[in-house]
Amino acid sequence: MLDTRFPRPPGDIGNPETFRRNGIPVRFHVVEGASPHRIVKEADAALLQPFVDAASRLVEEGAAMVTTSCGFLAAYQDTLAKAVPVPVVTSSLLQCKDFARPGIVTFDSNSLTSSILKAAGVAEKTPVQGVQPGCEFHRRILNNEEQLDLIEAGRNVVDAARRLVNLFPSVEDIVLECTNMPPYRDAVARATGRCVHDIETLVVAQWTTLLASS
Repeated sequence: MLDTRFPRPPGDIGNPETFRRNGIPVRFHVVEGASPHRIVKEADAALLQPFVDAASRLVEEGAAMVTTSCGFLAAYQDTLAKAVPVPVVTSSLLQCKDFARPGIVTFDSNSLTSSILKAAGVAEKTPVQGVQPGCEFHRRILNNEEQLDLIEAGRNVVDAARRLVNLFPSVEDIVLECTNMPPYRDAVARATGRCVHDIETLVVAQWTTLLASS
């Protein structure tokens, strides 16, 4: 997990209830100093090894699968997957390849580079729409603030999804890149009429597959 203090309602990857309601046992490991700004805006390469170390420690403690608390860590997917002997799910972006006409709603469209998308296996020219820079959702999380207006944050995410489908009406499936967006999944689906996927839906699917094969 990133080193954060902003609120995490149920559905957020950092809330234990998100896993509990899906019957998945979980433990968290915080990578000290890994702030949202360092990951999203700076893409600080110095944080790669601490995340590898964290994944290795979790596996040593018995983890059967590893996920992360930021979709931008798709950039680390290949390295983390090679570092540990269990499935690694760094980002909801990994599921884009499963859909014929996906579109992405992201925390920060300016920082979601082509190299990150490529690392996640996202097809070129896949539509991407970010939340408005400086909005409640974006500002509070990026600055790692202790307060977050959940109602306004939900509006911010829904507004971005509406812009996505207005600009790209051919989009059939919406993938929420940000691991803090799942609490607003149902609202996005109602507002857009599209199927909506996120890190929670992906982790549940991967966990179900893992159990079935064990």
